[in-house]
Amino acid sequence: MALAPSRRHSPGRELLDLLASMRFAVSLLTVICIASIIGTVVKQREPLNNYVNQFGPFWAEVFGKLDLYTVYGAWWFLLILAFLVLSTSLCIARNTPKILQDLRNYKENVREQSLQAFHHKALGHMQGGPEAVLARVSNYLGQSGWKAKIQVRDRGVMVAARKGSANKIGYIAAHSAIVLVCLGGLLDGDLLVRGLMWAQGKTVYEGGGLISAVAPEHRLPPGNPSFRGNLMVPEGARAATAVLSMPNGVVLQDLPFDVELKKFIVEYYETGMPKLFASEVVIRDHDTGKTSEAKIKVNEPLIHRGIALYQSSFEDGGSELKLTAQAMQGGKPFTLEGRVGGNTTLKGGTDEKGEAEKLTLEFTGLRVINVENMSNAPAGGEGTDVRRVDLVGSLNKHLGSGARTKTEKDLRNIGPSFSYKLVDAAGQRREFNNYMVPVELDGQRVFLAGVRENLNESFRYLRIPVDEQGSMTEWLRLRTALLNPQLRDRAARRYAEAATPSDKPQMLPQLQATAKRALSLFAGAEPGKSEAKKAMPLGGLPALSNFIETEVPEGERQKVSEVLLRILNGSLFELYKLSRDQAGLGDPKADAQTQGFLTQAVLALSDSMFYPAPVLLQLDDFKQVQASVFQVTRAPGQKLVYLGAVLLIIGVFAMLYIKERRLWVWLESAPGQPELTRVRMALSCTRESPDTAIEFDQLKLDLLKEGV
Repeated sequence: MALAPSRRHSPGRELLDLLASMRFAVSLLTVICIASIIGTVVKQREPLNNYVNQFGPFWAEVFGKLDLYTVYGAWWFLLILAFLVLSTSLCIARNTPKILQDLRNYKENVREQSLQAFHHKALGHMQGGPEAVLARVSNYLGQSGWKAKIQVRDRGVMVAARKGSANKIGYIAAHSAIVLVCLGGLLDGDLLVRGLMWAQGKTVYEGGGLISAVAPEHRLPPGNPSFRGNLMVPEGARAATAVLSMPNGVVLQDLPFDVELKKFIVEYYETGMPKLFASEVVIRDHDTGKTSEAKIKVNEPLIHRGIALYQSSFEDGGSELKLTAQAMQGGKPFTLEGRVGGNTTLKGGTDEKGEAEKLTLEFTGLRVINVENMSNAPAGGEGTDVRRVDLVGSLNKHLGSGARTKTEKDLRNIGPSFSYKLVDAAGQRREFNNYMVPVELDGQRVFLAGVRENLNESFRYLRIPVDEQGSMTEWLRLRTALLNPQLRDRAARRYAEAATPSDKPQMLPQLQATAKRALSLFAGAEPGKSEAKKAMPLGGLPALSNFIETEVPEGERQKVSEVLLRILNGSLFELYKLSRDQAGLGDPKADAQTQGFLTQAVLALSDSMFYPAPVLLQLDDFKQVQASVFQVTRAPGQKLVYLGAVLLIIGVFAMLYIKERRLWVWLESAPGQPELTRVRMALSCTRESPDTAIEFDQLKLDLLKEGV
């Protein structure tokens, strides 16, 4: 007999089966997990330049086209969420009727012969007739938490009982939780914002400037049902417009109320980390005109008209700065005033045409408290020849102008610092970070002046030694003298006269020429062979190293380098004395303090040759203005997410810790023994475990023992 051909499903039915299948949902969850990892590792919604610096131009563009910088708002991520909602909903719709039907079904129609095929089974006798035994069995099952149904048959009675049916309810709860959480994510994401922008003809704003100057086509109305943005309010000011970050710009969200910041409160731990920051605010409602005061803390938001304000962070709100600009190439210092967030123009060096180069100075930040690990070493002893600067030993430990070489922890507040950027005519930016007061490092008090080329780098600090007056005046005077050819010649001659042995006067010209060349190389005034074609000659200690590598045989380099460093040290000491003579000061004291100053001064002079700015700014005074940054949200999907989280906990707990068990007890009169009832038992469980056998053994002991 031929078999009938199998009935083929239509493409629509096959697609429906695929969407509702477990493997499809798991695949979507896997992709979402991978995307979430990418969104966690790659900082989201950063400026494009940061990604170019981190990944390079090519990969930065590729990642941008894939929306990896805005993963959670990317169209493909939202599409995957939507398909996951659809797949899980179909799965629930297909299986829930079966689960509900199974919950109502006790399977009492099982044949008594089938009980012998179960793994957990038992056969025994109980005293009494079937009716009396049925009453005792029903009473026992009810007291033990079993729900039972009785079916009377011709040959006996079947008792079908069930326990742990909440296991199947857990399946519905867990899958419903996935749907609710995904729906909440879709509602609270950019989906509704983009839909509203499309419906009302709003566009993304890609420019800059004041918020009040942004046109209405870039603003969303206060009735927007879902948004998440940031609101920055300086002390004493008010704001009513949140900024929503989009992949290629921002959109402004008008709020139905004003937020005025009366006072910002911040407390710190000893480590310098914020312990508490809170904002005392006044809310002014636009519709009613009523005002209300509130205090917003971290994890204690303010909710007004369905909009939540969270204390997100704090920033500078426009602190006033008073600065002194120290000319690095010589010249008189001058004063500046600025405000954080503002900018001004500085005259730098000269460009290729010989014209004065203009630099834009942007004031970017002020930090009043800086707690750092400031472990240091004791200063040197007294009575040391100050001309003998131990550069060889210092260079062995010199890891960069701002490097800390200690491992011990000595947390200390080293005072205020401020940051700024210098922008040249080509748009190239360099960021600077300078400390206001001297810091003690390795037994020497120094000013720290940091610089970096981009945000992905750490600051490299120039350590400028402090003179007896607690300033950097003497170091700046020494640097100016180093750049003066006449003073370098005089210093070289004075050093040669002092260092030439009295019995070898013929060494004077050679020693003077060597000292002059060492000073010229150090000052960057004489390029070495390998850099003769460069527009700007190399200076500092790298210039001496380059000279030795190109003009000294390899076997003699160690000895020559030590001799050349001693000559440089002695010549710089003579130059230091000349700079003091010009300022009307006497010779420096011959003590360890002066030696430490000169040692650090030489290192700072070397590093300053690579300081990429014509001026060094010092902070003289400031008036701090704080600003609070609030996260402003209207999240209709938040309650769905909370409900989904509760259902997920319930569902996972029910599926993992609750086992569904079914018990069948068949009662019939024992053949030839009317005073006995034969009992046949069987137990099934959704997940077998050693506890299942123990539970069944206890049932046998309780039900089949005499006198139950």
